[in-house]
Amino acid sequence: MLNIVGYRRLYYVFSTLMVVLAILSVGVWGLKEGIDFSGGSAWQVSFEKPVELQALRDFVGNDLAMKAYSVVDQPSSKSYVIRLPEISEASHKEYAKKMTDKFGAMTELSFESIGPLIGGELKRGALWAFVLVLLTISLYVTFVFRKVSYPVKSWKYGLVTLITLFHDALIPVGLAAILGHFQGLEVGINLVVAILVVIGFSVHDTIVVLDRTRENLRKAVKTEDFATLVNRSLNQTLARSINTSLTLVIVLLALYFLGPVSLSYFILMILVGVVFGTYSSICVASSLIVSWRGRVV
Repeated sequence: MLNIVGYRRLYYVFSTLMVVLAILSVGVWGLKEGIDFSGGSAWQVSFEKPVELQALRDFVGNDLAMKAYSVVDQPSSKSYVIRLPEISEASHKEYAKKMTDKFGAMTELSFESIGPLIGGELKRGALWAFVLVLLTISLYVTFVFRKVSYPVKSWKYGLVTLITLFHDALIPVGLAAILGHFQGLEVGINLVVAILVVIGFSVHDTIVVLDRTRENLRKAVKTEDFATLVNRSLNQTLARSINTSLTLVIVLLALYFLGPVSLSYFILMILVGVVFGTYSSICVASSLIVSWRGRVV
C-alpha cells in the first residue's frame, strides 16, 4: 500500500509554490481582457501574400485612423488578430475593402464586436458564477458529510473542497496571465467555461476520494489510526482516479494537437486544470483532512 499522505509536507510546498507563482503572474502581468469583457471588435484575417506585421500596424493606425488598437501575429494559423474599438458593420465592410486594396486577397477568419456595457455585464456575471459555484459545492460537501463528524468536523471537508477547487482554478488562470503576456492570449468567456469545467471534474474526483474515507470511517475499528484509514481510502480509489483522468487527458491531448487552432488555448486550460485537479484530489485534499485532525501538520 502506497503511503500517500506520508508525503503531505512535500505536497503543501509544491502546491503553495504553484499558487504563489499563479498569483504573482496575475499580479505582475494581469489578465489581458478580450472583447467579451472589455468590449470592442476583434478581427482575425489572413492574406494570400506575405504581409509584414509592422506594415499591417501602420495601415490600421494611419489608413484606418485608429488611435486605440492592437495587431497580434498568430503564427500557428498564419493570421493576424486586430483589436479595434467597437465598429459598425458598415465600417467593417469599408475597412475590409481598404485592406484588400492595400494587401491583396484577404480571408476573414472571424469578426466579433461587443459594446463595453455588455462586456462589463459578462465580466461581472462570470465572477459571480465562479464564486457561487465554489461556495455552493463547499456547502453541499459540508451537508453530505454532516453525519461523519469524528474525528474531523464536517465543515472541514467543505473547507478542504473549497481550498482544492480554488487551487485547481487559480493555476490555469496564472497560466492564462503568462500566455497573455508572452503570446497575447486574451481572456474571455472561453476561459470562464474552461475553469468551470475544471472545477466540475475536480470536485467529482475529490468527492469520490473523500466519500471513500467517509464509508471507511463508518466501518472502522477505533484502534485504527486516522491517517492510516485515509491512506487506505486513497489507495482504494487511486486506480479509478488515475484511469478516469488519464482517459480525459488522452482525449484533450488529441484535441490540442489535432483539433482546430482556435480552440487550442481553451483545451490547454482544461488540460492543465485536469492534471492539477487530479493531483490535488489525490495528494492535497486528503492530506489536509489528516493535518486538520486537531494536530499540527
